[in-house]
Amino acid sequence: MALPTPPLLVITDRTQAPRPLLAVAQALLAGGCRWISLREPDLSHGERVDLLQRLVRCGADAGATISVHADCDAALTTGAAGLHLPRHGSIAAARACLGDRATIGISAHDREEVRRAAGLGADYVTLSPIFETASKPKYGPSLGLSGLADLAQTAAIPVYALGGIDARNAAQCRAAGAAGVAIMGAAMRAEDAATMIRSVIAALDHALVALPEGGHSSATVEQSS
Repeated sequence: MALPTPPLLVITDRTQAPRPLLAVAQALLAGGCRWISLREPDLSHGERVDLLQRLVRCGADAGATISVHADCDAALTTGAAGLHLPRHGSIAAARACLGDRATIGISAHDREEVRRAAGLGADYVTLSPIFETASKPKYGPSLGLSGLADLAQTAAIPVYALGGIDARNAAQCRAAGAAGVAIMGAAMRAEDAATMIRSVIAALDHALVALPEGGHSSATVEQSS
C-alpha cells in the first residue's frame, strides 16, 4: 500500500498544543502535512468520534490522510483512512474491521516487534524512541541513528522514525534508512506549526535518498553517538 507523501506522520497530543487541536491541524495541513493521526487517549469514545469527524473533514479538504490511534470503531464510524495500533494491538482484528483499503500501522520498539508487524500484515511501523524524548521514557534508551539504520534497512515494511524528531534531524533519519518520520511534540508545541512543518518537509526533500549498498555514510554513524 502506498503511504502518504511527503513521508511525514504527525501524531496529535492536544495537551502540548498552544491552540485548539483543530486550529493546529489546519496549520499543519497548510504547511504541507498530508498525514495526521488522532491520538488523545484521555477522550471518551464519543468525544474522540466527534473530534475525529471534524479532523476527517479538514483532511478531505486538503487531500490528506487522517488516522486514529487504537479506536477501530471511531475509524469505521468517521471514515478515517487509517488506524494506528499500540505495540500489542491486533493487526488481524483491525484489518477485519476496516478492510484492505485502510492504512494500518503499529508501534514498535525493537527488531522482533518490527518483524512481527511485517509478518502480520501491517502497512508500516513507527519505531521509537530514536532520540531522547519525554513522551517515550518507559521504552528504554534511545535507539539513535545507528539503531534506526540497523532495523530500518532490513525491515520488510516501511519504518517511520519516532521520538525527538524535528527539522534538525529528519534528514538524518531518512539517510539512516527510515521510510519517513513521525512527529508529535515538536509539531504540537510549535507556535507556528505551518512554518515548522515546511521546515521538516524541506529537510526530508534534501535527505540522502540513496545509501551505499549494504551500509550508510560515516557521517550518519558519527551523529548517532
